[in-house]
Amino acid sequence: MIETIATTPYDDQKPGTSGLRKKVPHFQQPNYAANFIQSIFDALPLDGGETLVIGGDGRFYNREVILMAIRMAAGNGYGRVVVGQNGILSTPAASNLIRKRGASGGIILSASHNPGGPNGDFGIKYNAANGGPAPERITEKIYEASKSISRYRVWTSTAPDISKLGETKLGDMVVEVVDPVADYAALMETLFDFQKIRDLIASGFGIRFDAMHAVTGPYATEILVNRLGASPDSVVNAVPMEDFGGGHPDPNAVHAKDLIDALMAANGPDFGAASDGDGDRNLIVGKGIVVSPSDSLAVLAANAHLAPGYARGIAGVARSMPTSQAADRVAEKRGIGIYETPTGWKFFGNLLDAGKVTICGEESAGTGSDHVREKDGVWAVLLWLNILAERRESVQAIMESHWAEFGRNFYQRHDYEEIDSKAANGLMESLRDRLASMAGQRFGTLVVSEADDFSYKDPIDGSVATSQGVRIVFSGGSRIVYRLSGTGTKGATLRVYIERFEADPAKHALAPKEALNELIDTADVIGEIRKRTGRTEPDVIT
Repeated sequence: MIETIATTPYDDQKPGTSGLRKKVPHFQQPNYAANFIQSIFDALPLDGGETLVIGGDGRFYNREVILMAIRMAAGNGYGRVVVGQNGILSTPAASNLIRKRGASGGIILSASHNPGGPNGDFGIKYNAANGGPAPERITEKIYEASKSISRYRVWTSTAPDISKLGETKLGDMVVEVVDPVADYAALMETLFDFQKIRDLIASGFGIRFDAMHAVTGPYATEILVNRLGASPDSVVNAVPMEDFGGGHPDPNAVHAKDLIDALMAANGPDFGAASDGDGDRNLIVGKGIVVSPSDSLAVLAANAHLAPGYARGIAGVARSMPTSQAADRVAEKRGIGIYETPTGWKFFGNLLDAGKVTICGEESAGTGSDHVREKDGVWAVLLWLNILAERRESVQAIMESHWAEFGRNFYQRHDYEEIDSKAANGLMESLRDRLASMAGQRFGTLVVSEADDFSYKDPIDGSVATSQGVRIVFSGGSRIVYRLSGTGTKGATLRVYIERFEADPAKHALAPKEALNELIDTADVIGEIRKRTGRTEPDVIT
């Protein structure tokens, strides 16, 4: 039986770049999660009988909300819910299931790379029928629905046991519990030469994958160990935990330090990788070298044709605006399209659906292709392994060869986390106020050639996104970008992106900090970071 439960709106349910994210206790307020889920259903044109995919990254409070979402789906007329066993489903695997099953969409419960646990972060995101994050026209409808919600509908019976594979009924709705890995692993086998990767690993090529006690543990174990023959100890921190083992599931130099240290050791493995909370980000490390996400995107774009799934070449590349321009140089030399979008994977969806691009990436450690409509950490690792199996060179050699051919874009991202929101907004407002007079100003040896607040007109549907980040471009092409992140849950995160192109191979061995030193100092001067936030250095540098 369907029960209609009265509720009142919350005023803070506007989805950000990746859905609605708050602290767990915030989501535990009466009806908070139910309100947002009902707002999703109210914003959608449902005819009845649709299929909905539900899953999450296993963080604290996932199971409770998944069981509620299943009952609410039954109460709102869905015909089938497909849910990962025990509620586990990586974000790219969810995207694949939505597409494979012809689902009307999916609800993904994750706060991505943010910490978990009872006092950690939680999130709810809706993905559309193409498998990608809902575009702004849908998230705006969800937000509008959340502001006036007065009731939610739920099936009164308890949700079925999601620990057992198979189908059960909840009223007229079928609840199908699936192996979260099987369909995804089968898709990977169609894209990559598993035999060549097996041969590489069998030759003594050592790998280590750090799942960070997050969702990709089962995926890495099944694919890398069971299907590709890596030793079981190649996958570390493989068991998903509600608090990610007390760690921070963000694959960067700070939180994946143990992995990086292992790869820097003389007797360490040849290849290392990590993924984040929900499996859509990646870190690539070679013996003695950490590959920046921007460089990784460029290398994958330049070498994708070595994998069977991309043997005919790629249509084009898309990158988020703050991502380094390394991929642009590959696209230009290969004669393929290059697109610069705002931050947020949803902006790649139209380009992928229209066949304009094949590979996309963001500097925040996300890369992916048209096989799904999400960034995909395990996919990136497998494409790197396929390239290594074909080229039989080290990661270091591949990077040096790439820079010799295309030049090197020295690049860093400086994150100032949990700063006062008023100070952060004031910093951005001050930058915007000074843009018109910025051109021609000199800072040391740097001369500003142009400055703007990035806006984007979608070439497919004509939609416009404004105020996407302040860009300061200098003569010679170096640049500094300032933007506020939409993925945090406390205060504001200021991200500053610093980039310099170097064509001379003799200078490619410089350390990024050395190559970017003047730009780093200039970023503080122009942004007035220390003056406005009190911070003397970033919390994280990637």
